Amino acid sequence: MRREIMVKAIKDNPDKVWDTVVIGGGATGLGTAVESVTRGYETLLLEQADFSKGTSSRSTKLVHGGVRYLAQGDISLVLEALHERGLLRQNAPHLVKDLAFVIPIYEWWDGPFYAVGMKVYDMMAGKLGLGPSVRISKEETLKAIPNIKKKGLRGGVIYYDGQFDDSRLAINLAQTISKNNGTIINYMKVTNLTKNDIGLVDGLVVYDIESEKEYKIKAKVVVNATGVFVDDVLKMDDPKAKKTTRPSQGVHVVLDKEFLQSKSAIMIPKTDDGRVLFAVPWHNRVVVGTTDTLVDDASLEPRALEKEIEFILKTAGRYLTRAPKRKDVLSIFAGLRPLAAVEENDQSTKEISRNHKILVSLSGLVTITGGKWTTYRKMGEDAVDKASLVAGLEEKQCITKNMPIHGYVKNFDPDDHLHVYGSDRLGILQLIEENPDMGKQLHESLEFTKAEVVWAVREEMARKVEDVLARRVRALYLDARVSMEMAEKVAVIMAKELGKDKNWIKHEVKEFKALAEGYILKKHKH
Repeated sequence: MRREIMVKAIKDNPDKVWDTVVIGGGATGLGTAVESVTRGYETLLLEQADFSKGTSSRSTKLVHGGVRYLAQGDISLVLEALHERGLLRQNAPHLVKDLAFVIPIYEWWDGPFYAVGMKVYDMMAGKLGLGPSVRISKEETLKAIPNIKKKGLRGGVIYYDGQFDDSRLAINLAQTISKNNGTIINYMKVTNLTKNDIGLVDGLVVYDIESEKEYKIKAKVVVNATGVFVDDVLKMDDPKAKKTTRPSQGVHVVLDKEFLQSKSAIMIPKTDDGRVLFAVPWHNRVVVGTTDTLVDDASLEPRALEKEIEFILKTAGRYLTRAPKRKDVLSIFAGLRPLAAVEENDQSTKEISRNHKILVSLSGLVTITGGKWTTYRKMGEDAVDKASLVAGLEEKQCITKNMPIHGYVKNFDPDDHLHVYGSDRLGILQLIEENPDMGKQLHESLEFTKAEVVWAVREEMARKVEDVLARRVRALYLDARVSMEMAEKVAVIMAKELGKDKNWIKHEVKEFKALAEGYILKKHKH
């Protein structure tokens, strides 16, 4: 997957009319492009930054049916999500695994309600279920999670859901598109839509951030899958377009694994703001989140608010024997959910549907909003069904339900950190065999090696230090300070691969460190 070859596809064929052009390289856009290309449509995907740079690399890392949607009675969403969870686990076993969740039950909780609720969840999952939920005793709860507070603990409920690595899945989807002869380009910003004489969208104007060149691209249909930025594209189509989305921010803090001495996750179902809070083991650390705060503006680098940080630390502290303090936070990250816009006075986000919606503008622009990682495939399928109608493309079957995703491998050692590369692991090992220095860790605190940087540049279209340290390997999310210490080494390896000079190295390191500062929780501001 080489960017220069992808760019050539648009540079050398200015008159080519693409069947489908997808704007946005997050979960939704990638899912849509995979769907389009595997149906045999000529497909181009354009991403303004890096794949999954926005919301799609900032999730709670769960592939789940959505236990809390059950409580809201949104049964169809839960059914769809449970079904998709099963398919994802089947199609990308190297990235998706089963995880046991323990709901600790204290006296002020309604134990039977959770036990019954989870049974309904199991039943709905049917043969795609991961295992039955069971009520467990106080002793069993403490055995599952030794460092949970004992006082008032009555027992627990254990249930199963899925866990995954979000930006690794994004890269594997990008590789799947490429393998099926689709064209995908990062750092390519759509600046405008073009229309024919009767006002129908027939292409777009794009700006290559790397070469600073502009291109005009022709398309039978354009799909706007830009997440929290969908309104920007809708405004290109119609300057008077009404707002369709309202970003809701979700924040996560990452702690050392000693805070959750368990292979199971904790789910805390009743918090002050009525959301559920998760503490999930991930890459030898613990991810704790999330929040749900309506914000006014979409940004590629959202920042956690003080009240969100306080909420997470305080809620986690109520359940863990050692309450996490600000100084314990290794990294903090925020993501924005593209929720359907609601009336001005409604400030509650819990009730806003997480279902995805597809809009077709008068101009034929197809926009898909909402949804979540778990249902990315179904979103892509629905978007392409609509887009192919709009474009008058030949009707073709969807094959993604049972299609392995790039990297698919069934048997692997879950303790080998390279297992997330699936079948590509062998390619990385070969780099190390050819040059043993490549097997060296970039930092003693994290297991990532030099070979992974080379692989990220050659095979995964990484263009910047941030692409590698935030999304190809997850250093920025696992320990922001350590990732800053790795930046220079990574920049030097990348510069050699990309043919860049010392100035590029200096600029990249400086830029990455400035970014990483935002992932470090400072001591309290008084």
